[in-house]
Parts: sequence; C-alpha cells; structure tokens
Amino acid sequence: MSSRQNLKKLHDGDTVDEIYLLSDKQLRANRNANLYLLAQLRDSSGQMNGLMWNVTEDSVAHMNAGDFVKVKGKVQLYQGALQMIVAAISSVPADGLDVNDFYPQTGEKVEELSARLTEILLGIEDPDIRVLMECYLADEPLMRNVCRAPAGVKTHHAHYGGLIEHIVNIAESALKIHGLYPAVDLSLLLAGVFLHDIGKVREMAYENSFVYTDEGQLLGHLVIGVEMLNEKLAEFDGRTGKPFPEEAALRIKHMIVSHHGSYEFGSPKLPMTPEAIALHHLDNLDAKVNEFAREIDEDPVADSHWTPYNPRISRKLFKGHRADEV
Repeated sequence: MSSRQNLKKLHDGDTVDEIYLLSDKQLRANRNANLYLLAQLRDSSGQMNGLMWNVTEDSVAHMNAGDFVKVKGKVQLYQGALQMIVAAISSVPADGLDVNDFYPQTGEKVEELSARLTEILLGIEDPDIRVLMECYLADEPLMRNVCRAPAGVKTHHAHYGGLIEHIVNIAESALKIHGLYPAVDLSLLLAGVFLHDIGKVREMAYENSFVYTDEGQLLGHLVIGVEMLNEKLAEFDGRTGKPFPEEAALRIKHMIVSHHGSYEFGSPKLPMTPEAIALHHLDNLDAKVNEFAREIDEDPVADSHWTPYNPRISRKLFKGHRADEV
C-alpha cells in the first residue's frame, strides 16, 4: 500500500504510472466534435477524473467500468479540482492485485457490526417477526454476503462491509427515536431496516470490482428483496407449522418497495404506513450523510475550503477552514 501512488496523495504536477479501478467511463465530444475519454479513477484513498484527448470509440472499447487499468499521465489543477491528463490507459487482469488497494473498507469491524445486528434482530419483541429474522440469520452464505457487500457501487457506503454498516446505523437510529414516535411499530420497522437493501447482495457483484449483476440490472434490489422475503416466509412456515401473519408480511414488503420514497427515485409505491415513511427518512439520512462525509474526506485538494462541484448532488460542499488558518 505504501508504495502505491494513492490518488489522495497526488499533487498538481505529479507524474503518474499506476494501476487504478475504472469506476466509470464516458466518451464525450469537445466543441470541435473530437471525442475524449472521461474516466473516473478510484483507489482506496479516493477518486479522481482522468481525461484522455483525441480518442476513438475503438481505441477505448476494450475497457469497461469495473476494470482495473494501468494509467500513465500527469496531474493538474483545474478550476479548483485535481484531475489527471491521461497519456496512456489499458486494462490489466485482476490476478495478483489486492482488491483492498482499490476499495475503502468500513471504518468499523465487520464482526462487531454482525454481532450487533444479530443482537438487535433477536431482541425484536414480536415473536413471529423475530422467528422470521432468525430464518435470515441462520442462512450462513447469505449473512456472509451481507457482511461483505457494499451498499452502493459509487454513492453511499460504497466499500466492503458498507451494507451491514448502513443497516446497523439505521437500526441504531430507529432504536434511539422510537420513544418519540409511538405510532411506529418498532418490530416492523427493525425488520424493514434489515431487509430494505438485502437484495443488494444479489444486485451487485463485489469480488474483484463493484458492478451490477444481470439480475441487478434487470430486476433491482427492491424486487430481489421481495423475492428473498417470499423464500424466508416459506421457511417460517416450515419452522413454525403455521403461516406468517398476512398483514405483517404485506407491511414488510411495502417497506422494501417504498423505501426510496418517490417514483422519481425508483419506488414503485410511495410510503403509505408510519413504518415505511420512517424507514425512508432514516435510510435517506444515513445515505446522504455518508455520501457528504466521503465527498469531503476524499477531496484530494487539501487546502481548499470547498469540494469541487458534484453534478450528482448538484452542489459543492463546504469543508471548513483548517485550524492553522483560524
């Protein structure tokens, strides 16, 4: 790790010859209609845009988002942000590479997060919902994936262990505010917290790179999550010899399909129960705070008070002044 040219340690004028993850690839045309490559490069320290001028579609067709790429270029400061002018870029095999060099890890120990999640789910008061949660917890391959998976490819908690970190953060928030909202059924809400993103273990592939699977692109984690829930409801029947309460099952499914909160963000249904609207806002709070914090932390221009403008969130972020400037 120490011998790598980590993106966050690069400065204006540095010459680069290193392997990075190509997290996004776009071909764009300049004002003269000449094509250039806009490559989003990533490693465990952060990310940086790379630009390669005068390319053709054929010359970059061999590279795809999610590939590891060998990059030669030079760093420059442009409009307050560091970028890399790429002279050469080519895909390299993942064999022999340490994926930990390319993805940030959760700041907390996954084993501790897993233990805390188990404690929360086994502490659910409703006996039927608790047994349903036990069906998930007993699925060792599934829980290994829950502990390994990111919560996103590029946005929030986009690192190994990100999914369980996101789940536990929301669960802890739900426990803290429960007394303020007696209309919210805590047993249902905690089940929804655990299951709202569970489909991401199949929506994404995360062995060598973070990419969407065919199932993920065609169905998405909301639909996958409901399918997984149907499987566990059948297991509940086998364990208990009785069907899971129908209304409770509908309420949990509704939380899964409505947690994005609005049609424009991919929810097939709007939140229509107290638990669903609570889950939506808790989920959004944790995701947005994580995204903002990461954007600030990964900005390679250390002496700037602001991050560069981010079109995904339609703003730049204030980082504040260093202690030696005050």
